Formats: sequence, structure tokens, C-alpha cells
Amino acid sequence: MGKFCSNRRLVVAKKSPCASSESSECILVFLSSRAVDMYGADKVTDDTERTAFRRAEKKYKLYYDQDTRSSRKKKQPKRVDLSEVLDFKSILDVYKQSGELPSGVIAFQCGFDYPIFCLESRPGFYFIPGALSIEEQCQWIRESLTRFPQPPNRTNHNAIYGPIHDLFAAAKEKKALVEIDNAPADLDSGLNGCISNGDAHRWKFYEEHGDLSRRKTCKFISALVLLRKLRWSTLGVQFDWSKRNYNVSLPHNKIPDALCQLAKRMAAPAMPIGEEFRPEAAIVNYFGLGDTLGGHVDDMEADWSKPIVSMSLGCKAIFLLGGKSREDIPLAMFLRSGDVVLMAQDARECFHGVPRIFTDTENAEITSLELHLSHENDFLEYIRTSRINVNIRQVF
Repeated sequence: MGKFCSNRRLVVAKKSPCASSESSECILVFLSSRAVDMYGADKVTDDTERTAFRRAEKKYKLYYDQDTRSSRKKKQPKRVDLSEVLDFKSILDVYKQSGELPSGVIAFQCGFDYPIFCLESRPGFYFIPGALSIEEQCQWIRESLTRFPQPPNRTNHNAIYGPIHDLFAAAKEKKALVEIDNAPADLDSGLNGCISNGDAHRWKFYEEHGDLSRRKTCKFISALVLLRKLRWSTLGVQFDWSKRNYNVSLPHNKIPDALCQLAKRMAAPAMPIGEEFRPEAAIVNYFGLGDTLGGHVDDMEADWSKPIVSMSLGCKAIFLLGGKSREDIPLAMFLRSGDVVLMAQDARECFHGVPRIFTDTENAEITSLELHLSHENDFLEYIRTSRINVNIRQVF
């Protein structure tokens, strides 16, 4: 770590009991709302055939109790043992009070007002708890739902519907996306943009009438359903999921300057001295209840010494950080809204994923977000049951 950030203050770890807490990222990456492996991990049915990473995913994945006598009874999630999950919020609290750290955890300052944590067993991994202010969190939640999915940026919906304009606004206005070729002549003419997916099909947003569902020849889908099925969008240089590489020929919007500046500032601890992070692409992942991101390695950027800057927004999640093999036992840790993770150097070769998000009131831990978004009901209703991850990369 010596060649990085000359003004760091290293802290020798002292043993502390706060390493865990009971408290409580495809063509398409997310083809289903259940455990989807990003790059097609082997499907197995027996625990003895599973890798260490897959066993950890299964351990923390959302399952429901089957012992429900009445079909009317609300499904209850199975309890999961969280005692081995690293809780950097708790670690930070104890560190501020006593200077103590769990064994294997290192803290240092790098021009920040708060400590940054590293793991001795995972060189190149950095965890910055609460790095984003509540105002910044709300700002990037709004941008992630309104601006980031806007064409020419691509989303998982492009493969079926083509580029969709103003999806969040259409969902707010309770519109439906209707296939024009089969649209009835008496549909309301008020629309929110004409969309073409490059084929013969064309789609428009119309006011969603109650009789749409009774028209067998009319293909349509609610904008709200499309919003809830939004799984990813890409900013800057576009990633071609079918070829698993970056395609500079695809049209795209530049990453907003404010996001670039934020990413540069956050990336500083993981950058070699004298070099500045260049944000060139970003992938935004959207998680709902039961959604997961299977274990994978981000290996398509040219220079792995440069970090991926990953920002968490919305409901709390469990993040798994493995090793260079799926057989390496992964570390589990909580990710809360406002946390930032950096993965550079050796950590770029580590398998990682998100097996669980918490949307229940007790575990989601989004009270501050709810207060700040109390007058923006559409954003509030979305984020109450969702998590957004914005990860920014230097491609070249």
C-alpha cells in the first residue's frame, strides 16, 4: 500500500468484537428476479457440488417459509444468520470511540473527513462507510431513475422495446407502452414519445385505459411494470452485453460532470500517487425485492490498477467479496445507502456479488432517505423497496 496516497495514516488493528453484527451487480444481466449469475455460473442442485461462493450466495439469499397454513397469510422470509456479516458502520462507531478495529481491518485517512477501511486479506479493496451525504444520495437516486436511463444510453429494455424515453415520467403518469401496429384507433392520442427498436415494431406511451387489458390484439405493458423491471442502464462508453466488451461506436451521453467529479474524489485513495481517475463509463444496477447479482469478476477494463468506484443507494444489501477462485470463501458485509466501495489492483480479480437486499422496515435502514424524499412521493415509493448501485469505471 506504500505507493498509494502519501498522506495516509495507517492504524494497527486491535481485536474488537464488532466485526459482525446481529442487527440487523445478457444479453441481460437480470433475466429473472431470482438468483441470476452475471456470467452464467454452473447450475447445481447439491451443496456438495457448489463452490464456496455459491454456498455463501445460497446462505444469504432471500427464501420464504413454506409452513404457511393459509394462502391468505403473508409470506414470511426465512431468518438468516447475520452474525458473520462485516458491519463497517459498527466498526466505524467503535473506532471513533476507542480507536479499536477488528483483526484484519486497517483504517487510514487520505484527505477525507472520515476513515477509509481496508482488509489485509483483500489488497486493493477499500470501504468508505457513509461517504455520500443524504443530499447526494437523493440527487443520484433522482438521476438514476430519470436521466441515466434516457436514450441514447442503453438499458435492459432495449432488446425488446428499443430506446424508451422518459420511463419514470410515464410511470408517474400511469401510462402504458403500446405497440403501434396493433394499437386501436380509438386510443387516447396523448403520448409521451414515439419509440423505435430498429425493427418493424414501433411503440408509443398512451394513457392506460381500463379496457386495454380486454383488447386481445393490442400488445401493451404498463410503464410502472417496465420501471420495476428496469435492471441496468449504461452511461458514457457503452458496454455491449452480447459481446462482453465496450463499444465506442455506440451513441451515448457523457457521464454528468458532477458524477465525474464525485468519482474522482472517491477514487483518490486507490489511485497511484500523481495519477487522477478518468471516469469513462458507468453501469447502473437496479435491484428490487428478491433480486440478486451473481458472483462475477469485472475484467473488461484495460487497466486493473485503476479502481471501480461503486456507490450504494437505497435499501441495505449484503455484498460478498471472494477471492480469485470461486472456491475461495467470500467475506460478507453490509452495504448501506451512501456507502462507497473501491476495487483496484488485486481486488479487481476477486469474485463478488450481491445475494440479498433488505426491503423490510426493520432492516432496510432508509429512514433518512424517507424523510428527505417525503415530498417526492414517486421517488420515495420506488426506493422504499429498491436498491440502486452506480459503478464508475476507467475503461482505457
